[in-house]
Amino acid sequence: MSEIARALISVSDKSGLNELATFLSQNSVEILSTGGTASALAKDGFKVIEVSEYTGSPEMLDGRVKTLHPKIHAGILHKRSQADHLAQMATMGWPGIDLVAVNLYPFERVTANPETTFEEAIENIDIGGPCLLRASAKNHPHVAVLCDPSDYPLFISEMKRNEGRLGERFRRQLAQKVFARTSAYDKAIAQYLEKRLAATP
Repeated sequence: MSEIARALISVSDKSGLNELATFLSQNSVEILSTGGTASALAKDGFKVIEVSEYTGSPEMLDGRVKTLHPKIHAGILHKRSQADHLAQMATMGWPGIDLVAVNLYPFERVTANPETTFEEAIENIDIGGPCLLRASAKNHPHVAVLCDPSDYPLFISEMKRNEGRLGERFRRQLAQKVFARTSAYDKAIAQYLEKRLAATP
């Protein structure tokens, strides 16, 4: 598998996680992960590197800061076709991240429950997830991005069919889906806050 050597997986919805991790492991892809996802992968016998170990920075502030680190985002955002980007990465000793599989904290589901407190709603606003998704989608010519577990089988099929490579159109489709998802997510948060404001005397 020439295109993907390293993947970052951090998911709230763990549907299809085992199948994705199995495929990646069978193809010698290094898996980075965080928190509950890393624990789930390790429990199922997958070799996984915690992001905190990878970056050398511990998770902070009750998990609010995990993946917001330059080693992670440079690994995603650098252009593999641009010599100065590659030189900067080499100087730092930072490798690339070629696949990002992330889905977001379930803000919509949590706030659909009328018993949810405002504080619980706020804690379910994902910060690192949208940053990872948007960075990956921006750099989709070089980084594959999965924001929906229903796309895992399509990704696996595409990789198998093309001997470990992803077509430009497929990458762009995945990127478009990311921006549609993050847009809808932000809209849901804005609408929730708007309703709360309207209900506040």
